[in-house]
Amino acid sequence: MTRAEALQLMQEHTKSASLRQHMLAVEAAMRAYAQRHGEDTEAWGIVGLLHDFDYEKFPNPEHSPTEGHPAWGVRLLRERGVPETMCRAILGHGNYTGVPRDTPLAKTLFAVDELCGFLVACALVRPSRSFADLEVSSVKKKLKDKAFAKGVNRDEVRQGAEELGVPLEEHIAFVIQALRPVEGALGLGAAAAPVG
Repeated sequence: MTRAEALQLMQEHTKSASLRQHMLAVEAAMRAYAQRHGEDTEAWGIVGLLHDFDYEKFPNPEHSPTEGHPAWGVRLLRERGVPETMCRAILGHGNYTGVPRDTPLAKTLFAVDELCGFLVACALVRPSRSFADLEVSSVKKKLKDKAFAKGVNRDEVRQGAEELGVPLEEHIAFVIQALRPVEGALGLGAAAAPVG
């Protein structure tokens, strides 16, 4: 599957601008980590771009391991010939699926997923609405504030860094760097609408 095909599939199944932006953010973080480790940036990027493409239609609040998100989407991806390593990584980003994160690809997707959502929330409340001046110390402070971006699972943010074997501060800094070049596509920075 090419990136263009993956993007079309994501857009076909996801109408929410914020969910689309989340998948673009995760794609950017996945590509950056793939490059850092000498892995296939296209494959890793596509996994990031498609990891939540079925979430809007099949949100799976029951956390069924076999129905709804991400199982529904992975069935479609398998039908389209997406390699099993990519499919297993997408399944593994949901703790409730029971699919082990036993590859660098799977561990990285899990590690960047919740963190990307949190970093976007952090950037949105900055006067600049940008990653350009977002500091790790500010992110760590907001992680302790349970009322801020309360939909983000802090335990999974920490668990993801641990599974990657990267200190949390280093992981946060790396993902901020990865998101800076794509912030316009995420509706942030100069592309962000002014607050007020």
